[in-house]
Amino acid sequence: MSNAPSIRDAVQARLARRHRAEQRFQFYGLAAISAAVLFLCLLLGSIIVQSLPAFTAHRMVLDVQIHAEIADPRGDRSEASLRRGAYNTLIQNSLREQFPEADTVSELRELYGLYSAVNAARLLNQVVNAPELIGERVSFSFPLSDDADLYLKGLATDERRLSGDAPITLSQSANGPVEIQSASSDPVFADFVNSVRTRLEVAADEARLRAARAREDAQAELDSDARDSLDFEARRAEALAERLSAEARSDNVITLGPQTASLMLRAQGGVLRVNEIRADARQATGEWLIAPDDAARTVERWSLWVIETPAIARRISDRQIVWARALKERGLVKNGLNTTLFTSADSREPELAGVAGALAGSVLTMIITMFLAVPIGVGAAIYLEEFAPKNRLTDFIEVNINNLAAVPSIVFGLLGLAVFINLFGLPRSAPLVGGMVLALMTLPTVIISARASLKAVPPSIREAALGVGASRTQAVFHHVLPLAMPGILTGSIIGLAQALGETAPLLMIGMVAFIADPPTLGLAGFTEPATVMPVQIYIWSSSAERAFEARTAAAILALLTLLISFNAVAIYLRRRFERRW
Repeated sequence: MSNAPSIRDAVQARLARRHRAEQRFQFYGLAAISAAVLFLCLLLGSIIVQSLPAFTAHRMVLDVQIHAEIADPRGDRSEASLRRGAYNTLIQNSLREQFPEADTVSELRELYGLYSAVNAARLLNQVVNAPELIGERVSFSFPLSDDADLYLKGLATDERRLSGDAPITLSQSANGPVEIQSASSDPVFADFVNSVRTRLEVAADEARLRAARAREDAQAELDSDARDSLDFEARRAEALAERLSAEARSDNVITLGPQTASLMLRAQGGVLRVNEIRADARQATGEWLIAPDDAARTVERWSLWVIETPAIARRISDRQIVWARALKERGLVKNGLNTTLFTSADSREPELAGVAGALAGSVLTMIITMFLAVPIGVGAAIYLEEFAPKNRLTDFIEVNINNLAAVPSIVFGLLGLAVFINLFGLPRSAPLVGGMVLALMTLPTVIISARASLKAVPPSIREAALGVGASRTQAVFHHVLPLAMPGILTGSIIGLAQALGETAPLLMIGMVAFIADPPTLGLAGFTEPATVMPVQIYIWSSSAERAFEARTAAAILALLTLLISFNAVAIYLRRRFERRW
């Protein structure tokens, strides 16, 4: 009894340590779950933010005059004649009406670059379906080019506006540049000149830094050819630094070009691009990009429009920026929901690309996968679990099924390429072959999950059925299989969801091809060329156009929505039919 307090204290100490260990374990578990949820939210958040520009698009609305001699070359209004019409010329004529000052070949090329010529096919179909439109003026809506769309969304350039405080004078000789001069002693272009010189000094410092690094690398290089190349790179960087520094310190004319920011002057309803600025920042020369409404010499109200991003660092030119902004201000360009993303198939032009073709291909491919993998997999699981004798052969089969579940998916693609396409001669890039390949890949998952569901059924169910006189087959199909069906459906749906997100095996059988038209949602569609959502994402992610970045993220969201829907159905079926014993 004299040791009772010490024993009690020791027991209390051990309990306290155990409780602290349990609390630490709970804390670690909650921390792990919180970290996983945080990373998932960051991933989904970044995808959603990146995809937002793809869900809206700027569309141009023009009144197009359908001239008979252009739309109907033969003059008989037959379908053959209407399909030979130059409908892109009609769109170009309407666009030129908005900017009559664009008259040279290069200017017209930039103007027509605001949209894709493929849109003329929609106008063609509209006139073919309604020939009475010939000679009329119709309202035609079509998407802007991806570069103009990104600019109007504020994703292509950095720009700022500066208000003019002092009056200026504008003068222009015949076919000559526009002379701009401050009507007072104020240096109206001083802020812009200072920013240009600062940028030139920064670029010169960066060039000197590159030259110094090249010199250091050349001294440490043993190979003579590599050393000579580094020396040449250093000399070129030093020459560039000297030239930039000279331009920054020059008291002469500052010339604006592709390497510098662009300066626009808005006055009298027109837009003038400044090409040269005198060192005193009071005089400049430029050219009208949009002709003014009033040709007054002295201008009281004007503003500067600075495009900070140099022309060499963007895909849209100064003229296209000015024209796109003018069209929006005139109400001819409006931003709205991008329905093309969901109703069109793939296209080389980002503004015309959609996921409809990939969705149709995914649906057809998954139909083949489901009708092959689920019946065969469930049947194999029932035989192996309920009827097959336990011997070395069945053990060998079970081991191989488990091993097949861990085989890389690209191996199944190689198998499909060698057997289904090269040996059997099935069509390449078809949902039929893609579904068969994915069915082979999904079979081990379906078999393993179905066997686990059959094992979960209590033996008493089988014994009770056999005890009342049912045969082995009746006991399995009338009693065991219905009770195991929720687990079987859950495993099968999860296996199909995994197959829906696979890319590697489908790349091997040619489903990476460019598909401009979606396959037919019918029996003929199973053998037509098609692609699927994961492959579409892969194609867009490797495209050079920046607009495909947002469309890639939007396609990822669509695929995630399909996968979440599959898993939601699996959870519902499990909870709806699950029984506990």
